This record gives sequence, structure tokens and C-alpha cells, in this order.
Amino acid sequence: MFYDIIYFIEGEFMKVYNTLNKKVEEFLPHEEGKVKMYTCGPTVYHYAHIGNLRTYIFEDVLEKTLSYLGYEVKRVMNITDVGHMTSDGDTGEDKMLKGAKREHKTVYEIAHFYTEAFFNDTNKLNIKKPSIVEKASDHVKEYIKIVSNLLDKGIAYQANGNVYFDVTKANDYYRLSGKNADELIVGAREDVEEDRNKKNPYDFGLWFTVSKFENQAMQWDSPWGRGYPGWHIECSGIALKYLGEYLDIHCGGVDNIFPHHSNEIAQSEGYLGHKWCNYWMHGEHLNDSTGKMSKSKGEFLTLSLLESKGYKPLVYRLFCLQSHYRNQLVFSYEGMDHASNAYNKLVTKVKMIKDNLSGKLEKEVIKQYQTKFKEALANDLNTSLALTTLYDILKDDAINNNTKLYLINDFEQVLSLGLLNEEKITIDSELETYIKDMIVKRDNAKKEKNFALADQIRDELKDKGVILKDSHTGTTFEII
Repeated sequence: MFYDIIYFIEGEFMKVYNTLNKKVEEFLPHEEGKVKMYTCGPTVYHYAHIGNLRTYIFEDVLEKTLSYLGYEVKRVMNITDVGHMTSDGDTGEDKMLKGAKREHKTVYEIAHFYTEAFFNDTNKLNIKKPSIVEKASDHVKEYIKIVSNLLDKGIAYQANGNVYFDVTKANDYYRLSGKNADELIVGAREDVEEDRNKKNPYDFGLWFTVSKFENQAMQWDSPWGRGYPGWHIECSGIALKYLGEYLDIHCGGVDNIFPHHSNEIAQSEGYLGHKWCNYWMHGEHLNDSTGKMSKSKGEFLTLSLLESKGYKPLVYRLFCLQSHYRNQLVFSYEGMDHASNAYNKLVTKVKMIKDNLSGKLEKEVIKQYQTKFKEALANDLNTSLALTTLYDILKDDAINNNTKLYLINDFEQVLSLGLLNEEKITIDSELETYIKDMIVKRDNAKKEKNFALADQIRDELKDKGVILKDSHTGTTFEII
């Protein structure tokens, strides 16, 4: 049995890096003890790659940390199922149409399938589903209301059959991105008339009545004609509806900073007439050997692909938690092997503790370690140091096992590594084929007297939780 004896340090507050002000700041929500948090959701035209999922892991840790520290968190996330261009800047191909053409399905079928696939992945990673998840296509009324207001104020204008936001009317448009404000002037024209091009190259679409694409499936009636919303207006509309006029934290990946989040600020504050969100937090890229990971180059790294290669999803979560969310992280299978080995050792150690419980809960010890854990997380989500605190507990021979188990359970509220309920790997056909192929490769290495390679294959499989057993009849395997 566990007891509610979490301790907090008086006078200490959560500190976060605020992209808006380019520094670590003390976190002070609008309403004491309550946090309104918005996180940009997926564009559901394809599977999420593991770079996308790193951002959602960071946001999950942030939400759980705030809850652990005693805040009441209300988190909203959108599902982008309409209007997102491949360039993120109102140019290129519509991502949803791209997915529909690729798979010869309707946009609605694509959106439904990949929304389910996304939440299947996040569930495997122990990412908590936000309390409010809303589809962009369900909130057209909200977008029309905002766009109408911006037009009435002269902040938006109609041109070329569409409605655009005039970035010259925004207050400090480049503050979030830190770009050079002089760029705003390049290409600007003040004489734009109806059906002419944008006044400024950085003006962005709020509503499209003249579609750039043939057979645009998702369209709605509006005061400006039948059409569909721009991508950026969706997040503002959903956030304002469910979280009100004042937002505490807005999150996303660093690639959202410009133009997406810059545009959100411009249109939301233009609509409201006051500052909208105080804290902007962004997770860094997951890179591969060639640079930023994406769906358009190299091996498409999905969670399912990692599973097919024998890695548990929570090993990837641990891989991410070992690095700070604001540091670029380079993905490699060697790194995953190290994380897998560390994860299996953690699970084994925790099982030994569970199987050998003894002693009464040591409240002062609990207070000491909870303080270290809390300080690590409150310091801009230092998950690496939080993990170090967990390791310190496991190797502290002065602590009895009941106290250790209490602390592990307590820390799992944030780490969510499945340490107390980890089950054996489920053998599917892909994993079984992979293991058998590796066994054949190892047998061939032994026949060629390449014992170093044979040992390497055995150790790699062991790191993935697969134990090889050699006998005179051949090699078999067992999942631990």
C-alpha cells in the first residue's frame, strides 16, 4: 500500500525556458494553482515518426510534472485534419490531400485512420491523452468568428478571393522567432486590391475561398464564399474556445516557432486586443545521421518500425528522457541498444525489489529523494537528473525495499516507464522473423569462426530482452 506523503519545498517554483523571452523564467500561471496548457497536435495524413513523438513525450512530461508539483492542469490539443500545407507557410501541397492521393482514400478516411494510429503510438509510450482533444474540422464556426473580427478591425484583408492576415498590423510579429524585423518590409505593397496577391510575402491565409487544389474535399460556407480555413487559425480557434482569453503555456516543436506559432500570436492577440500566452515552450529536433528527421527522406522511422526490430516502445521513451528536451538528440540504433540495456536492467532491479519487500516506510528518506526529484523537474524539466535520482535510490543499500518501491511508484507518475507493470515482449510474426534471421546470421558467423560477430549478435539480442540458448540441437530463444 502507498500513502500520500509527497513533500514540497517551500519557496521553490517551477522554472521553464520561455521561447518568447529567450531565457529560463519562474513559472507563474494566471490563476494560482491552475494551468491552462495548449499543445499542437498531429496532422493526420501519415504515421507519426519518432521525431514527432519526441515532442509529445516532452509535453507529456511537462503536464505530469505540473500535476506532480500540485498544479491542476487543463490541457487541450488539436487534430489537424484540414488545411495544413506541406511548407507550413501556405504554399506547397495540402498534406491531407497528399495522404488521400497516396492511398486512394477519402480525406475523411485518411484522417480517421491516422488519428487512431497516432493515439495507438502515444498509448504505447505511456503518453497521457489530453483532457480535451478536438478536430480542426469541427470548429469552423470559431474560425469564421475570428476572421470576421480581424477584417472588421482592418487587421485582415481580402485578396485574390482569399482572406489574409496583414503581418504589418501585428504587435512585434518577430518576437517569438527572433528573426530580423526588416524582413517584414521586403516585397510589401500597400496598393493591393481585391483579387490581387498578398500585400506582404509573410502575410498568411486565414480563409481560402479560391482553392489551390482540385477536388478540395473539406469545404464550408462562409461570408466570403465557400472554402476552408488556413492552418494557423485552427489552433487559435480551438485554444480560445476551450481555454479562454488567457493561456499559460503553449507547446510544440521548434519547427513550429515560425511561422505557425508566430502567426497564432498575431491573430489571437489581434482578435483579443491583449497578450494571449505568457510561456512558449518548444522541444528540439530528433536528428538522424543526415540531419533533421522527416517523413520524406531515408528510412521512415516509426514506433512500429522500432518494435519490428525488437525494441520496446518504452525503451524509446527512456532514450528521450536521458536527454534534455531543449537539446538536439541524434538517433542511432546503437543509442537504442544502450537504452534497451539500461531499461532491462531497471526492470530487473525493480522486480527484485518487488519480490523482496521489507521494512517500514522511511518518511525522512522519502522526503529527501522526493525533494531531489522535484528540484530536477522544476529546473526546466531536467529529466536526465530526475533519472539519476531514481538510479541513486536503486543502489542505495541503506534504504529498505518498501521505501524504494514507494519512491519508484511515486516517480513513475512523471517518468511513466512502466517499471512496476512491465510485461514480457509480445512475439509477433515480424519480431519472430527478425530474431530467427539474427540467429542464422550468428550461426554463420560461428561457422566462419568470426566469434566476435557472433558474440555481438548475442549481446544485441540480449539488450532487446532476447536470450539465446545454444544446445546440440540448435539455438532457441527466450524473452525476458
